[in-house]
Amino acid sequence: MAKDLSQTGPHHVAIIMDGNGRWATQRGRPRLFGHHAGAKRVREIVEACPDLGVKYLTIFAFSTENWKRTQTEVAGLMSLFRRYIQREAHALFEEGVRVRFIGDRIKLDDKLVTLMDELELLTADNDKVHLTIALNYGGRDEVARATKRLAYEVAAGRLDPKDVNDETLARFLDTYVLPDPDLVIRTSGEARISNFLLWQSAYAEYEFIDTLWPDFSAHEFAGLIDNYSQRDRRFGAVNT
Repeated sequence: MAKDLSQTGPHHVAIIMDGNGRWATQRGRPRLFGHHAGAKRVREIVEACPDLGVKYLTIFAFSTENWKRTQTEVAGLMSLFRRYIQREAHALFEEGVRVRFIGDRIKLDDKLVTLMDELELLTADNDKVHLTIALNYGGRDEVARATKRLAYEVAAGRLDPKDVNDETLARFLDTYVLPDPDLVIRTSGEARISNFLLWQSAYAEYEFIDTLWPDFSAHEFAGLIDNYSQRDRRFGAVNT
């Protein structure tokens, strides 16, 4: 009998979508060609989620460190994000996907932020899959911003310092309405987490795979979900 992954698999999967640039370089194309190919891959993975029991999918689209890339690549990525939202908004809505964005929006251009706000509002009542897109996101930056908001609450007298604990801080994170990820996947053969969901992934399982993101398929995704279902997760306890 086939295993019911909705019961044994991860409900929240986070993905570091790495390898777009290398994928393009291998084909003698500019790096942005790879980013466009990677954007197309997102839909396939989102569509695969319901059958795999994945309710929440979080993808790392652009980090706080990615501003260090060339001006041409950064501008191209920002244009890609705008076009992606405009192109995919209706389909995401029709497919029951709720979209959220996490990260610091201060450095993003006004048109992009408006499109992000509109997509969040359009899909606010959807519940089939919760897609969270990390854009201008960094784990340390998120914790710093959360700590600043918490400090303001303490200074205003609305929060007693004695009551501050890990649950308190979590309420000020970008992901406060989301469950912590069960599984974090990084494509492209790199074995590091690159400042992604540092707080939330404390007990996540990790998969570092060699596949470049534009080649990552729903079939491979399903295999990783099945691998997860075989793991013994004790969260610091010992099975008796």
